[in-house]
Formats: sequence, structure tokens, C-alpha cells
Amino acid sequence: MEGKLRVLLAEDHKTVREGVKLLVNAQPDMEVVGEADDGELALAQAEKLRPDIIIMDISMPRMNGLKATKMIRSRYPDIKLLTLSRHTDDGYLQQLVAAGSNGYVLKQSAPTHLINAIREVAEGNAYLDPALTKKVMGSYASRPSLRGENQKELTDRETEVLRLISLGYSNKEIAASLDLSVKTVEVHKANAMRKLGISGRIEIVKYAILQGWMQDT
Repeated sequence: MEGKLRVLLAEDHKTVREGVKLLVNAQPDMEVVGEADDGELALAQAEKLRPDIIIMDISMPRMNGLKATKMIRSRYPDIKLLTLSRHTDDGYLQQLVAAGSNGYVLKQSAPTHLINAIREVAEGNAYLDPALTKKVMGSYASRPSLRGENQKELTDRETEVLRLISLGYSNKEIAASLDLSVKTVEVHKANAMRKLGISGRIEIVKYAILQGWMQDT
């Protein structure tokens, strides 16, 4: 990637925001180009600055991070969104995946996790905090539909399509990447989901977590 990653910080606690800003600006390949202390300002700053990535808190005044994430994803699909939160409940994770977040990092994790997450998300990958990965895997590993028991084996192409979907790519982007038509991608997706007995992108992401596709590498 040419130049430094341009980062927007959306966090209402000034002390946390300043700490993250110092951490990001200390990296040779990234810089903070804007700050917001509520969701509405984050939306306005996204439009004005068009950063590469937004680090977004969940609990903020005026507009929370979930709603801001959903609106920014809808309006500016090229901007990457990374959630930074203290919440460990996977219910928040499900909502944010549905809203379009590319990654989820816990504030209580080591600073290196945040830096790794920024780089991973900027490269087009999904990132899930290791502590949450273990939690989600423990929660869903007992489900046959996600373990893949008694199911038809996925083809290599179906697997690749699901993996790209879990990483946040659209059907159009997947089609271009794999040199397929959008309709063919949709067929592979439907076949894979039918074989696995799952429905919706959230279930795909859970399956991806169990397969190790979203773990920090």
C-alpha cells in the first residue's frame, strides 16, 4: 500500500483516544488524520476526510458506533471499519458483523493486537480479537451445523467463495477476484450454505471462525 494508512479515531473518552492516537502515530506506516467523540461527528469526518480505516467505539453519545458503522458502510463502502470496545459479549460481535464491521478488538487487549488489526483490516482481511475467537469457538463448536458433521463436502470453489464472504467481500468483488460471473458466485454460496445447513452472513462468519479463517496469523 502506498503512503501511510490514514486513520480516523471515533472514541468519546479523551484519555483512550489520546492513547490510541499516540500508539497509531508511533507506527511508521499509519497516522491519525481525524478524531470524533460521537457517532454523528464520525459520519461527518468520514465524508470529509475519506480515511482508509476508522477505529470505532460502540458506546458513544448522539449516535452509537453500531449505527455509525452501518451508515458509513452503506455510504462509503471503501472505508474499512474496525471496532474497538470493552464488550466481550458475542451478541455485539453479531450485530457489528451484520452492520459491516471488518474487525473487532478489545480495549483490554495488548496494544499489539490493535496495531495488527489495523494492518489486517487495511489489507482487506477480517480480524477478531484472539480472546473473542476462543469465546466464539467455544460457544459454537458444539453445533453440528457449524462443525460440518454429516454433511456433504464443500468443493474448493465453494470453500473459497465462503472464505471471501467471511472476509467482507461482496459478490461482485468475489466474481472479479475468481474470474467468475456474479450469478456463479451466488450459486456457489447457496450450495455451500445448503450443505452446511447455515443461513446468513453471520452464520458464515461463525463457520469461518471455526475453520480458522479469521484468526490472527
